[in-house]
Amino acid sequence: MRIDRIELIHVKLVLVSPFVTSMGVELDEEHIIIRVDGEGVTGWGESVAEGTPFYSYETVSTAWPVLSGFLIPWTLGKTFSSVGDAIQSWEKVRGHRMAKAGLEAALWDLFAKAEGRSLASLLGGKKDRVDVGVSIGIQDSVPHLLSKVDGYLKEGYQRIKIKIAPGQDLDLVKGIRKEFPDIRLQVDANSAYSLADIPLFKAMDDDRLILIEQPLGYDDIYFHSKLQKELRTPVCLDESIHSEADTLAALELDSCRIINIKPGRVGGFSESKKIHDLCLSRNVPVWCGGMLESGIGRAGNVALASLPGFTLPGDISASKKYYAFDIVDPEFTVNPDGTMTVPTGPGIGVEVNMKNLDRVTVTRQYFTA
Repeated sequence: MRIDRIELIHVKLVLVSPFVTSMGVELDEEHIIIRVDGEGVTGWGESVAEGTPFYSYETVSTAWPVLSGFLIPWTLGKTFSSVGDAIQSWEKVRGHRMAKAGLEAALWDLFAKAEGRSLASLLGGKKDRVDVGVSIGIQDSVPHLLSKVDGYLKEGYQRIKIKIAPGQDLDLVKGIRKEFPDIRLQVDANSAYSLADIPLFKAMDDDRLILIEQPLGYDDIYFHSKLQKELRTPVCLDESIHSEADTLAALELDSCRIINIKPGRVGGFSESKKIHDLCLSRNVPVWCGGMLESGIGRAGNVALASLPGFTLPGDISASKKYYAFDIVDPEFTVNPDGTMTVPTGPGIGVEVNMKNLDRVTVTRQYFTA
């Protein structure tokens, strides 16, 4: 496959409501949409680097020059027999996984379409539907949170995840458990705590949480092993897992018993598959996290979550959960049974709505061979 043209599109999508975490308040989401054209076929990807360096050091402003100055010049005009060949040409660039993941995703879509196969099929997916959950930002009161939970349960979501922060944690968990004693529930701390908070997390042990996500440092593996030894509830690592090697270290140290796989965080679908395969070989559950993607990135997440090791509901919510309109047709919806249907059309299986894409575009840059 010869790569003839690449386009970078900086988008800003306004959220339907503020999304509050321990890292701050998000009102909109900035990402980079990447279009790759080759031999009459178009592939689409999404770099989930955000406008701020709060989740990751990568931002739109760092990913753009890495893509335009290095990854794209090493890809444009070249002929590749597989996505893996393209990835090998980028090896000199250290880190910048979100930049790499966006371009790699577009190439996966391109190759899948060229073969007339769905992305899920090309990745090795086995499911035609994936279990989905929803992530709820920090709310200003327990009653308000309970109202949100009730609404999402009525929409069919199989699992509820709530964001927590110091001072906004145990009362929220206890409040949900009292009102909804049997739902599948987990919490996400986004690295807001320390080992001094072990008593707090031990107090959650009786609340039958599926997991506690990334309670300690965003780059930590070792100290999570000390926390996990004190808890019955599984710790799940997110921000500190960037590769198969990180995953192996975390499992060997018993730093966690569940892994959240985000393609953007780990550098793309190829590394995601390696992490998935390692965890599957050790009977460690994985689930697909979300980065408030548009329908382009969401389609990739759904395809990835169709692999057999993804046994827990992912953060793969309906388009309307975050945005008034999406940039793909059809938009993603949740089935009454709490699943999302895996697209079966070629590539990502949805069409980019060019009119809506134009509505959210901040700037574009074109590259031709």
